[in-house]
Formats: sequence, structure tokens, C-alpha cells
Amino acid sequence: MSISLLTAGAGGGSGMMIIWIVILFVFIWLFMFRPQSKAQKQKNAMLANMEAGDTVLTTSGFYGTVIDIADDTVIVEFGNNKNCRIPMQKAAIQEVEKPESAVAVDLDKKDKK
Repeated sequence: MSISLLTAGAGGGSGMMIIWIVILFVFIWLFMFRPQSKAQKQKNAMLANMEAGDTVLTTSGFYGTVIDIADDTVIVEFGNNKNCRIPMQKAAIQEVEKPESAVAVDLDKKDKK
């Protein structure tokens, strides 16, 4: 009798262990992989909507203006003298700001004065 109780208890414990492992993987997916894939989709959409004339922030911290866009290469103009044009990969762009939003922010600041 005691042998049958030990084997029945061991089978129930491994089933419970499998359930906890599944729950752990669900939490990992919800809190790690899903937000990362959402952020990647947003970045891809941002890069797809990028146009010439937009102001960009690169991953290295430089602000510039987009001059030309090719397949995966962007020519960005840096500085006030308009002589520094550098081709770079689209993946090196961290943020894109449309010219309309910059004008709207400036108008809001002037209205408050």
C-alpha cells in the first residue's frame, strides 16, 4: 500500500511543476518579449514614415535633418553651415520629428509670452 501512495504523490508533484513552468513562460512572454516586439513595430513604422526635411536624433546623440532616403540608407545634414552631410543606416536613427510639430511647439511658446 505504501508504494502506491508514493508513486501517486510523485506523479501529482510533477504535474504541478509543469503547470508552474508554463505559468513562468507566460509571464516571461508577457513582460519581456511582447513589449520588445511592440517597440520594434513602432520603430519600424516611424522609419517607414520618415521623409526628407524631418529632424532626426541618431543613436549617437546627434541632431540632423534628413536630406535623402534610399532603401536602408539615409543622408543626414548636421550643423548650421549645411556642409556636413553624412550617409547612415536607417537603423541608426532613434527619433524622428516632423517639421509641423516643431512649428506647433514654437507657436505655443509664443502664445504663452
